[in-house]
Amino acid sequence: MPTTTLPPFRADVVGSLLRPAALKAARADRAAGKITAAQLTVVEDREIDHILKQQEAVGLALATDGEFRRSWWHYDFFGGLSGVVIREQGAHIQFKGVATRPRELHVTGKIGFPADHPMLAHFKYLKTHTRLMPKMTIPSPTVMHFRLEPHAVATSAYLNRDALFDDLAAAYRAAVAAFYAAGCRYLQFDDTVWAYLCSPDQLAQATARGLDASHLQSRYADLINACLRDKPADMTITTHVCRGNFRSTWISEGGYEPVAEIMLGQLNYDGYFLEYDSDRAGGFEPLRFLPKGRKRVVVGLVTSKSGTLEKADDIRRRMDEAAKFAPLDQLCLSPQCGFASTEDGNALSEAEQWAKLRFVVEQSQQIWP
Repeated sequence: MPTTTLPPFRADVVGSLLRPAALKAARADRAAGKITAAQLTVVEDREIDHILKQQEAVGLALATDGEFRRSWWHYDFFGGLSGVVIREQGAHIQFKGVATRPRELHVTGKIGFPADHPMLAHFKYLKTHTRLMPKMTIPSPTVMHFRLEPHAVATSAYLNRDALFDDLAAAYRAAVAAFYAAGCRYLQFDDTVWAYLCSPDQLAQATARGLDASHLQSRYADLINACLRDKPADMTITTHVCRGNFRSTWISEGGYEPVAEIMLGQLNYDGYFLEYDSDRAGGFEPLRFLPKGRKRVVVGLVTSKSGTLEKADDIRRRMDEAAKFAPLDQLCLSPQCGFASTEDGNALSEAEQWAKLRFVVEQSQQIWP
């Protein structure tokens, strides 16, 4: 088992897992009106119970529900907030060689976190059905602001996109408190924005959408820290910095150097899941900004984008390289991203997925004996 008793663990996971065929079929049947919501829940429960046992079997110290009750890693959460609706319109999100279905966030009223947000029930089911530490994942508030089109904010609610920061932070503080009250001690904010801020192409697109790209780092740092302001001392909140993950493709390229000083040094997270499975991530030099102490970086050296299993010697060599810039005791190991950020999933089999997770556990035991 991993040698740390508090998350993030030496062997950790980002969150999402490949949806089994039975779950995909049930979701399709529900969308077509062939089964009821209650019948879909029965299938979801059964498939989640199975992956909880699988996560325990491969030796992980934590468990997620694989995001099995979601279609997207972010829209499902945002759509459950007060004052936010998701519309099937607008531009596709363009990945390398493939685009997503059109979805667009719209703010129609005052933003808030309702007491009956569906993901609270999702977490409660997870917590009561695993012996491992239950981990919950939600999108970062920065993702919502960054993706809002100029016309997507109702003028009766807010003057413009920048006017919603205070309410967005308050909604996330309420979410943190609600998940804590439900028993959550390991929460993760999934965030594509910090990687986008390392990409000249994404910065240009942000400017074209009317965002002041030159001040986004400082504004987003203030937003995240406002969200974390009341975090209980015995609750771990991490972030996963993602370059895009849709059917094994990606969006942004570029190392962490442009954002590392603020991201690692100023954000009040307990840990960072950073992608390091390809040359798109750059070198490990930005890890020098990690403050010495409790914070950890979970180094994503095992790719979730293909089923090819990495070589143990390569993993240990790269971890040694990372340890030149941050203490090995503050590092952990994981896949670089989830295996299914949307219900479509990446291009590998379930057997290859579980082999990757078992490999992460085995390598962690070698690196931190």
